[in-house]
Amino acid sequence: MDDRIAAILAHLRQHADPGYRDDLARRYAIIAPTAIGVRMTDIKAIAKRLGRDHPLALALWGSDIYEARLLVSLIADPALTTPEIMDAWRADFDNWAICDTLCFNLFDRTPHALDKVRDWSRLNDEFGRRAAFALLASVALHDRKMPDAPFLDCLPLIEAATGDPRNFVKKGVSWALRAIGERNIALNRAAIGLAERLAASDDRTERWIGKDALKSLTGPKLKVKFGL
Repeated sequence: MDDRIAAILAHLRQHADPGYRDDLARRYAIIAPTAIGVRMTDIKAIAKRLGRDHPLALALWGSDIYEARLLVSLIADPALTTPEIMDAWRADFDNWAICDTLCFNLFDRTPHALDKVRDWSRLNDEFGRRAAFALLASVALHDRKMPDAPFLDCLPLIEAATGDPRNFVKKGVSWALRAIGERNIALNRAAIGLAERLAASDDRTERWIGKDALKSLTGPKLKVKFGL
């Protein structure tokens, strides 16, 4: 395994671009001290060649290299990603890109996703709480068979977090609300109801989230989608 890890890290370094590494913080607000500057297109190409390999994913996470951890999101097996692994990896989140990529590519495909939404929504650290709502948004976008009830049950979790003014939390909360409201007309109406209450709030953060969500939830694309 050590030889495989060394070979993969060497391959990543061959595709590294120092200029792109510098752009992570400057252009994308990604603070990743261990980044080497590999674009996601190259990471996806490596993942396609490797396929699902859970033991390799576990070992790669331990490398602590930003791009290696992005690769983990594509080769880890959702069926073998336990709640304990999710918690351990989530505790290492230190920027929005790692958080969102793990939630969007891996965590939302596990059977533990909504349990972790509930657990993580109570966390106090910025990226831990961000993970709750990035994960909820990812489930809403990807699991087309899930009924409405679990998403309606999550609206109070969203509302409870709307007073958190931290940048990556409030943006994650808005993303989750919008993703739920984009699923169907019933959820759209429920999401709009919450967004309208927030938009009328005296609290600055709640008002921002409400207005941000309403732009999408009442926009022309969804009106066409739902025949409104």
